[in-house]
Amino acid sequence: MRWTWVVMAVLGLASIAWPRPDLKQALAESNLEKRSGLALENAANALEAARKAYQNGDLKSVQADADEILESVDLAYTSLRQTGKNPRKSPKWFKRAEIETRNLGRKLDAFREEMSYADRPMLDKVRARVQKVHDNLLLGLMEGKRQ
Repeated sequence: MRWTWVVMAVLGLASIAWPRPDLKQALAESNLEKRSGLALENAANALEAARKAYQNGDLKSVQADADEILESVDLAYTSLRQTGKNPRKSPKWFKRAEIETRNLGRKLDAFREEMSYADRPMLDKVRARVQKVHDNLLLGLMEGKRQ
């Protein structure tokens, strides 16, 4: 019984001390492809933060997190475009970004459905941008056009 409490305390402290990715960390990454991955990871974390804030009734935090999702997705897409690589010939990071934006879009849809009808418009702009980035990535992968 005593060890159970010790293990729970250590795990609790570890989860608090574990650094979550943020946009500053992504911006500090010099490798553009890795920067894209960190930015998309930050977008997923911001979505979870927005969901928790909404459950607590903090609409200002939800809006701030929605803005962070938007910034993160834009940073990820811009970083991939700046590589100058053809997505068809070097698909690794482009495909990862396409999958992550697809998953993020689905999670945004699910979160939007959980929200009150009056609160849903705060996610419309974010959802539209995530969908546009996803479509552009998919088009680049399928047609081989430069992003």
